[in-house]
Amino acid sequence: MFANYLAGRIAQLGIVLLLVSVAVFSIMHALPGDPVQLMLSGAESGSVTPERQEQLREEMGLNDPLHVQYGRFLRGAVTADLGTSVRLRQPVLDLILDRLGSTLALSLGGILFAVIIGVTTGVMAALKQGSWIDGFSRVLAYAGVSLPLFWLGLLLILVFAFWLPWFPPAGSAGLRSLVLPSLSLGLLSAGVIARLTRASLLEVLVEDYVRAAWAKGLPRRIVYLRHALRNAFLPVLTILGLQFGAMLAGAVVTETVFSRPGLGRLVVSAILWKDYPLVQGIVLFMATAYVLVNLLVDLLAAWLDPRIRDATPA
Repeated sequence: MFANYLAGRIAQLGIVLLLVSVAVFSIMHALPGDPVQLMLSGAESGSVTPERQEQLREEMGLNDPLHVQYGRFLRGAVTADLGTSVRLRQPVLDLILDRLGSTLALSLGGILFAVIIGVTTGVMAALKQGSWIDGFSRVLAYAGVSLPLFWLGLLLILVFAFWLPWFPPAGSAGLRSLVLPSLSLGLLSAGVIARLTRASLLEVLVEDYVRAAWAKGLPRRIVYLRHALRNAFLPVLTILGLQFGAMLAGAVVTETVFSRPGLGRLVVSAILWKDYPLVQGIVLFMATAYVLVNLLVDLLAAWLDPRIRDATPA
């Protein structure tokens, strides 16, 4: 049964990635502008003849029909050959791997802050229902879905880098420079995790097995941690995959605000230069990472709770 569930989820993953590749390819080629002229827009643009520009378009395959260009891109993606950057003249995969460490550290730091703040606040709000902690978790959730990421990042820089010079305002030198950008990402997801943790824990606390644990006279710590929180954490685990996708999307803004050399800043510059291979490669890579993380989360949830895979058709 688990093998059937795994096969079905992998098939869904392939369909999603195919649709993503079609979408990003279509959007990039629908944008106005000529990548060759953008590439030659520097000092050498005046000395390049139209014949040379046409030769460059032919060398990069831009004169081929769109379906031929997409087929070439898809074949390369399957074989891990994402092409060569039009502007930087380097393999796209090498550029991605060179910036991946910074973005991965930022996303993992954001998830860590989100889980610590969100789960802690949600558990305390559930155990102290109606208290100021419960009200704070509600405010945190509203703030998480309302505050713009760039505004939150600038606020953290103002408070913790200038008013209280505890952390550097920008850069990527050491762990201290990772705190503020990770915190800005984590706070946006912490509210969602806090409210979900609270709702899930309140639902579990009235279950019969929790009441039976109380009736046995088990210590409060055992009842909450082993019986209640362990079962209440399953929905939280599921949403962590979605929040990881939010971290990848938020990395574009966060890396720009905090001047971190990651995939987010790289894809922004690639879009401005209309670097087809680089944009397509980065977006497809990030989409693949996103769906793989969600796949792992779904498989872990199905392994922990057999009812999920049994209720899901193969």
